Amino acid sequence: MHQPDQDRYPTTSAVASGRRLRFKRQLTVALGTSGPSPDDDRRGRGPLGWLARALRVPGRERRVLVQSAKATLAATGAWLLATLVLRLPQPFLAPYAAVFLVESTVYRSLRGWVQQVGAVGCGVLLAAVAGQLIPWQAVALAAVVFAGLLAGSWRRFGESGVWVGVTGMLVVSYGTATEPVLLGDRLLETALGAAIGVAVNTLIFPPLHGERLATAAARLATALADLLESTSGLIRHDEPEGVDSLLSQANDARSQVLAAEDAAGLTREGRRLNLRRGRPAAGAGHDRPLRTLIALWPPLAQLIAAVRTTSARQEHPFAYPWPDARDALADLVHRLAGAVQSVAVTGEPVDLDECRALLHRLERRLVSAEDDGVPAWLGLGALILPARLLVEKLENR
Repeated sequence: MHQPDQDRYPTTSAVASGRRLRFKRQLTVALGTSGPSPDDDRRGRGPLGWLARALRVPGRERRVLVQSAKATLAATGAWLLATLVLRLPQPFLAPYAAVFLVESTVYRSLRGWVQQVGAVGCGVLLAAVAGQLIPWQAVALAAVVFAGLLAGSWRRFGESGVWVGVTGMLVVSYGTATEPVLLGDRLLETALGAAIGVAVNTLIFPPLHGERLATAAARLATALADLLESTSGLIRHDEPEGVDSLLSQANDARSQVLAAEDAAGLTREGRRLNLRRGRPAAGAGHDRPLRTLIALWPPLAQLIAAVRTTSARQEHPFAYPWPDARDALADLVHRLAGAVQSVAVTGEPVDLDECRALLHRLERRLVSAEDDGVPAWLGLGALILPARLLVEKLENR
């Protein structure tokens, strides 16, 4: 069995560990934060630590704190306006609607306002019709709830569809289904509360999710780089029994890809109609790196599949590239791992010169493999193709 030079090629775990430490330092500089000490970590587990993090650094804690404060302000303002200014009787729908319209993005708030007012209006209309046609309150309640839930399933209502049946139920149960003035009050309360919720969410620290891009890029880059390091070690050391561990690691990386796609989608939506979309907090600097990392997954999955297929041969697994080609391929995958890690750090140069040189060397070896048999030629070609795609994705980042 061909043994690599251990001084030149450190173990996969050592390389991956060193790369993670270096990447954490780079990411700390890029985000402008400092890592927590052990004492800080212990103090940060309680409510006071959670509050301190919310006030000190941007992230989930601060977002939850700000949105909670905004929802409280919207509900209080809607209640005071409905009771003290408009003097509406029982204006419970105003603060209720205001709270639910302080959404995670401005776009969702505006869309929710239209959907919620439409759903409530439909519920009030159903209650009014039932109040006029059905003299028994219990029967009217059942009819309104049933029809409201069916109508609320219309996709145009979105998540606000449940309000059709709930509003109709409340109007009938309060005995106001036959009083046009009170029905109008219900509509006014809902429209008022929803409008205040939308205004607060749009004008006061409209939510952005740019920090999620940096976090998603860091996690995805680490997962992909570790997967490439494991693949490099598997190819270099000729250990087919490590394929199961590699597949498990690939599934974990796939989960990070899906999480990154969700973060990218939410961040794009958060910028729509947002007054702060031009701020650094919008995370525009991390858009392209994250897109590049996500685009690396298909060719990386192809590489994993090729390794799995060729290593499954009962006779002479990994004989396809021969020792010289196998070492060159392992070197290439190792270099790709370093390049992938650099992509996540904004402004970090990505050196692909050695990757191109190794790829060219492998392709020349493939051309000269005609006398080594078709299985060997096909095996090496199956591994070179996804490797070339990875290099091209990084070049076009």
